[in-house]
Amino acid sequence: MRRPLVIGNWKMHLGPRDAEALVRAVDEGRLSSNEAQAGVAPPYISIPAVSACLANSELLLCAQNMHQEEKGAFTGEVSAAMLTEAGVKMVLLGHSERRTLFGETDEQIGLKVAAAAARGLVPVLCIGETEEQRDRGETLEVVGRQLAAGLGDMPVSDGSELVVAYEPVWAIGTGRTATPEQVDEVHRAIRGMLTEHRGAVAAGGVRLLYGGSVKPGNARELFSLADVDGGLIGGASLEARSFLDILFAARTE
Repeated sequence: MRRPLVIGNWKMHLGPRDAEALVRAVDEGRLSSNEAQAGVAPPYISIPAVSACLANSELLLCAQNMHQEEKGAFTGEVSAAMLTEAGVKMVLLGHSERRTLFGETDEQIGLKVAAAAARGLVPVLCIGETEEQRDRGETLEVVGRQLAAGLGDMPVSDGSELVVAYEPVWAIGTGRTATPEQVDEVHRAIRGMLTEHRGAVAAGGVRLLYGGSVKPGNARELFSLADVDGGLIGGASLEARSFLDILFAARTE
């Protein structure tokens, strides 16, 4: 059975002091049993402070991005090895903001996924269509292309090596949320694509997260869908109470 997972993507918010305060509040507020697994993805500069807070915690430390090369003249970048040394367990790759604002390509994201996996990091591969692509009926074609390129030749055995996050671009930070029917259709399709690429056993173990204006008020309905295993949370993860409410909505019974 796939354990629910909820990750807070803090984006370019919270320096070390505020990041430490938030992660302490989240860690103290978690349930002790029947809970979803939780992770936080702070900005690079706040990773050391958060890592120190999580020394004896089950909260997962995640990163928001990384470079595909091990080292070199890449000003402003960090490698998978650096993240591992800092205590990071998972890394978000292919987020729509990286694709649209920074021009990352499907090919580049595939290289990053491979580099992360080679270093023992769990890639959280983000995929999703724009509003225009959805209006043209291209949703499944787009997410299928992004998924295939992101997977590349990465080996997946039981599914624990990979997380996939479906984030329709038109629902990120807009207040719009895909309907449960829309989310269910895409997540079922992604599970089927994973089965084609890596087989039923691996596909059955990969956790599929939904992201896109998830809030305490809609989380439980979204997380009740059979192929939704949790969420990648943006703005609602910047306040402990709202993030915890979303986390509790994903708890197992």
